[in-house]
Amino acid sequence: MSQDDLKLSVARAAIQYIPEGKIIGVGTGSTANFFIDELARIKNRIVGAVASSRATADRLASHGIKVFDLNDITEPLPVYIDGADEITAKGAMIKGGGGALTREKIIASASEKFICIADESKLVDILGKFPLPVEVIPMASQLIARKLAVFGGKPVLRMKEGKPFVTDNGNVILDVSGLQIKDPANLEEKINNIVGVVTVGLFARTGANLCLMGCSDGVKTLAFQ
Repeated sequence: MSQDDLKLSVARAAIQYIPEGKIIGVGTGSTANFFIDELARIKNRIVGAVASSRATADRLASHGIKVFDLNDITEPLPVYIDGADEITAKGAMIKGGGGALTREKIIASASEKFICIADESKLVDILGKFPLPVEVIPMASQLIARKLAVFGGKPVLRMKEGKPFVTDNGNVILDVSGLQIKDPANLEEKINNIVGVVTVGLFARTGANLCLMGCSDGVKTLAFQ
């Protein structure tokens, strides 16, 4: 099976976790896009969705799914569906390859259940092979890069078409390569405490509750405490 086939399989499997008559949270990225396309098939069963990026909002709207602002939601979202760049057997993740890490973490924190959908290539023993995204205030990017280097990785400003990549929040991203993250919750706290950091793409303190993992022999369900 191709990677796209695996992504489609978990996107379809996630539909069974969508409650009727509710507003749900939807993430950003290639696997989330497969999920959005599948969600469109049952759009009349839900009230709408909160999107973690402008790109996700546009894709939801293109399918006729109503998009809500999180500020207009008065109760926890029942479920948040999103992918991951890496995930461990304990449910800790690196996210932010698509640049939406801050809004993804916000919506995850506003949800009762976080379901990660990923193909088996994303499952790792130790996080860090995928560069760790850190969203930062632009004026502090070089200062923060020097502080991040203390953790042993190499921070690089994310670029797009020859210019710094700018998030939906108007910030920039430092991608830190060369890390071996053996205590993701601890590192998440330390990086988030650096002045000028908006958030780090470590999802350990707000990790997944469940992962639907697309494997060559079918979709496997990993549950985390």
